[in-house]
Amino acid sequence: MDRYGQVSVRTNRYSVPVRLIGRRVRVLLHASEVVIYDGRVEVARHERLVAKGAVRLERDHYLEALVRKPGALPGATALEQARAAGKSTPVHDAWWEAVRKAHGDAEGTRALIDVLLLHRHMTHDHVAVGIAAALKAGALTADVVALEARKAADADHPTADGPPDDPQPSPVASLTVRRLARLPADTRPLPSLAAYDALLRHPPPTARQKGEQP
Repeated sequence: MDRYGQVSVRTNRYSVPVRLIGRRVRVLLHASEVVIYDGRVEVARHERLVAKGAVRLERDHYLEALVRKPGALPGATALEQARAAGKSTPVHDAWWEAVRKAHGDAEGTRALIDVLLLHRHMTHDHVAVGIAAALKAGALTADVVALEARKAADADHPTADGPPDDPQPSPVASLTVRRLARLPADTRPLPSLAAYDALLRHPPPTARQKGEQP
């Protein structure tokens, strides 16, 4: 892959995560997809381009580089393609504009990149809800967006507190219980302690009674 984080396939170019710049990658060309591997690990998957000389860029592939050069994000082809694909929504742009006004272009763009990184482990819809909630509250930090996004995720997938209404019996049985279940009933009488009680009614002999000298 080249220094721009792209590989050329049949006159077209496709993006690959920038951390792999300079490495040799393997490309599988399918009828409708282009899949790129670093060794045996899939690192990129794109819709196959039909026109010649076209470029398909994934915004997420460039985030680590944009943290160092935030000025490259506005007007970037990867950003425009993300907007066209619905991955960058008006609520993203509204939050980005607000945070840039509050903290300046560079820091505001870095804050947006922190928000975009949330998409790697949260759904697009949950992150969008988090952005909208943070924007409404005037909270212009990625931490608040992450908190609101997690709230949205928890609301969609609630976890029950306490035991379930109809608990299932445990499939694991005690080995002792299983052994006792196979033994016959014990019909022997309980041992008697009467002989020991009789000893307690007779005090022990004194030294004189034993024939010892006082």
